Amino acid sequence: MYKRNPVWFFIGLLVVSPLTLARSEHLVDHHDPITVDPQLSLPELVDITIENYPEAIMIPALQQEVEALKQRGNSFLAGALSASFYYWDDAVANDTGSREIGGAIEAPLWNWGQRQAGQNLAEQAEKTNLLKATVLKWQVTGLIRSSLWDLALENQRYQLAVKVYEIAEKLLKTIQRRVDLGDLARADALLAKSELLQKRSALMAAEAELMHARKRFSTLTQMTRIPENFREELTSLTDFGNHPALAVANAMIERKRAELEWVKAQGSGQSTVALGGRSERGSRFEQDIEAMTFSLSVPFGGSSHLAPQIAAANLELSQVISQRDQLFRNLERALHEANHMLEVDRAELKIASELKAIANEHLKMARLSFDEGEINLLDFLRIQARTQAAIQQAEEKAIFVGRDIAQFNQAVGVLP
Repeated sequence: MYKRNPVWFFIGLLVVSPLTLARSEHLVDHHDPITVDPQLSLPELVDITIENYPEAIMIPALQQEVEALKQRGNSFLAGALSASFYYWDDAVANDTGSREIGGAIEAPLWNWGQRQAGQNLAEQAEKTNLLKATVLKWQVTGLIRSSLWDLALENQRYQLAVKVYEIAEKLLKTIQRRVDLGDLARADALLAKSELLQKRSALMAAEAELMHARKRFSTLTQMTRIPENFREELTSLTDFGNHPALAVANAMIERKRAELEWVKAQGSGQSTVALGGRSERGSRFEQDIEAMTFSLSVPFGGSSHLAPQIAAANLELSQVISQRDQLFRNLERALHEANHMLEVDRAELKIASELKAIANEHLKMARLSFDEGEINLLDFLRIQARTQAAIQQAEEKAIFVGRDIAQFNQAVGVLP
């Protein structure tokens, strides 16, 4: 269904080194340098960008959460130990010397299945957080893909604007020479000069857009280097069954289910067992009696108090299920659009290449006719403008095909 096209050879010529032909002179005194690094690959660029990406700070925090959940689930007790102490005597009343001293260590116990629920929650959290790191890489990859192809497109437009401007410069010199020889009217020189100024204005606009594209790239990656070759092969996958975003959405559902089970396992609260000692005497004339104490506290009948927590956890579960289903639809739409755009741009590239060849032939004929005086300068400029537009269309469509392949791979969830 998704076959490779020989047009890749043409695309490769355009994107292997998209910035190596940049002019050293700039019309506006504002330059954002970008250099081509033959040693830099697209996967390496993604990894370097993630290191400096703002959301990357979340990865250690997510790992810390996992460790905390594991520590809780592996604990032999359901909570922290607590110590109690009491002292009693009758000094302010009968003052017979009667007194009692006692203390105990209280330990909360796990409810039936509660510890297993806690360990399961930690396991699901770990799976989810590992997938979140992959999703972050997928998201950053998408931004880099868009930025690189945007940069290639603006560079192509700038390079063509440079060539068009240089052609207008040469034409003006030729026209001026023929005017001086009396072969052409002075009005033709004014027309050629007007054409040159228009091309200069277009070149300034293209240069500005190229600088904007460079700045967007450097802001995203915090780098001023791009790979020498960032074109991609079209993946053979035709669905997003292994899409990282969908995988993390499913993992989030399992985590919320584990959180719901954890809340339910709390029941009416934690049972506690207390072990301690007591010392007492009836009067100051009697000996102290030492004893050991043991107590067990079991809560019950707290379902009405736990119900709001269960409802809140169930609501969060329903929300992530809804988000997963919406994500599936979004991915399905994105994949369809990427596939459709690739098919359209491939077909349009073929047509644009034919139009470019025809326009070049027409321009050669028009140039001979103008030199022989068979057509005027205005007609020649019109034909030249159509030829330049045809060249622009063909070169842009070649870049669009490369960009569409990258977007298709992104939609399927394939990382470079």
